[in-house]
Amino acid sequence: MVAKKPRVVIVGAGMAGLTAAYRLHTASSGDLFDLCIVEAGHRIGGRILTSEFAGNRVEMGATWIHGIEGSPIHAIASDIAALAADSIPWERMDGYSQDPVTVAEGGTVVDPSLVVAPITALYRRLMDSARAGDAPVDVKRPGVGPFLRRGLKEYRASRGGTGDGGGDGWSLEKLEEAVFAMHEFTERTCTSAHDLNELDLAAEGEYRDYPGDQITIARGYSRIIEHIAAVLPPGMIRFGRRLQRIEWCSRGGDGSPVKLHFEGERSAMAADHVILTVSLGVLKAGLGKGGGETSGVAFSPALPVFKREAIEQLGFGVVNKLFMEMSGGCGEVGGQFPFLQMAFAPEEEENGREVITKRVGEIPWWMRRTAFICPIYGGSRVLLAWFAGKEALELEALPDDEVIRGIHATLDAFLPTSVTRGADKVNGHSSSSSNGARIARVKRSKWGRDPLFLGSYSYVAVGSSGDDLDLMAEPLPGWGEEDNEDPTCPPLQILFAGEATHRTHYSTTHGAYLSGVREANRLLQHYRYTSASLAQ
Repeated sequence: MVAKKPRVVIVGAGMAGLTAAYRLHTASSGDLFDLCIVEAGHRIGGRILTSEFAGNRVEMGATWIHGIEGSPIHAIASDIAALAADSIPWERMDGYSQDPVTVAEGGTVVDPSLVVAPITALYRRLMDSARAGDAPVDVKRPGVGPFLRRGLKEYRASRGGTGDGGGDGWSLEKLEEAVFAMHEFTERTCTSAHDLNELDLAAEGEYRDYPGDQITIARGYSRIIEHIAAVLPPGMIRFGRRLQRIEWCSRGGDGSPVKLHFEGERSAMAADHVILTVSLGVLKAGLGKGGGETSGVAFSPALPVFKREAIEQLGFGVVNKLFMEMSGGCGEVGGQFPFLQMAFAPEEEENGREVITKRVGEIPWWMRRTAFICPIYGGSRVLLAWFAGKEALELEALPDDEVIRGIHATLDAFLPTSVTRGADKVNGHSSSSSNGARIARVKRSKWGRDPLFLGSYSYVAVGSSGDDLDLMAEPLPGWGEEDNEDPTCPPLQILFAGEATHRTHYSTTHGAYLSGVREANRLLQHYRYTSASLAQ
């Protein structure tokens, strides 16, 4: 009599889920497990989604390989020649811009040597200190935001004196504030935190990137996902199966301890093990912590306290990208649209609360914490801006014509018809503009309101720590009786994978990849199967 194969159901066909499936399937040539993937949507990739816009290849989600030395994502991309250019130009094909021009609201070109270079160097020193783990933490205000502001205050005290920032009512102090804030806005999109006061300073010392260059993938991030999925047998991925509830420690008649209940289906799916890779946003929604309960996954019995607390305490933010196609024959500065860094008028306080001072035109509030607008590569007529937090959610809700009006108001404020203040040239760019930069159409991501994600990626919020990321990765029930409140309940019924379950590589695709390998290996070890066919 042939022994029954353990039934493993993987929830989610993103990076973590597909990697776990690849590992389990290839480790035993498909002979060890009865394996399937259930995906709520109708495509693979999760928060990886390559698209095209105005004849260019763009990434709506994951964009960068964060370091190439030792990165499993870079290794796959290299092996399948996804890094090789083809006929379609792609986003950031020329890497990070080394030639930005910084303009203050109203059109003042900010002096690079007087303001931009020293403030940028200061900001980088502070963040390097935070990531090295040697930044002093104020127990009363333990966030990254207060640490950065203390650094700016100390810099100003050491510099001494005041000065003219370049005209148009801009003092040196206001320009320094605006340029420093510009870097903070970029940090928000890197971390997904709406407010850097909410980002835990101590945890910054644990986050890791791989060494080496940070690059984009010429043929699209989706090529990585497609390569992994191509190894899986036809029919293994089942689309349109939206999970609503997981019963575990079940005493069903078929002997399987886990039952999965899907939207619109009367019958449950039985499993011995479930690898759950849904986003932290969906898990939070299941606890009633944002997104609405109907968007989340419920558990019966309820998750143990340690798991619920980790889900609640960790941060999960929204980051969106806005692509803009310029109409023909306008908006050129020095022959092309610049990498425009925007120094907005500093926020002022009124009755102890921050309010926005509008200096020029009617720039909408959701544009005012955007650090830059730039071509997706040098000379491209497609521009890009990043948004985080409440601004990102607002961007999702607006009609295209209102978005375009907001962009035009911003461009008019930063690239007016005649900019005569400041240096004639900054980093090779002319400080005068014919203006008229106009947007014909836009394309944007909408991760925050998508019920399958409810956000973009995780961060360690004040009140949580790296320990919570480890707790996110803990399976239910645990390995042995000491981890299992009911020793008659088989172990490893629910395993957790995804970027929010990796202590040092959270918020990244390689973190999701590594978590999928980790949980697959956990099952292989459980069944004492040690053959390896996927790079670890």
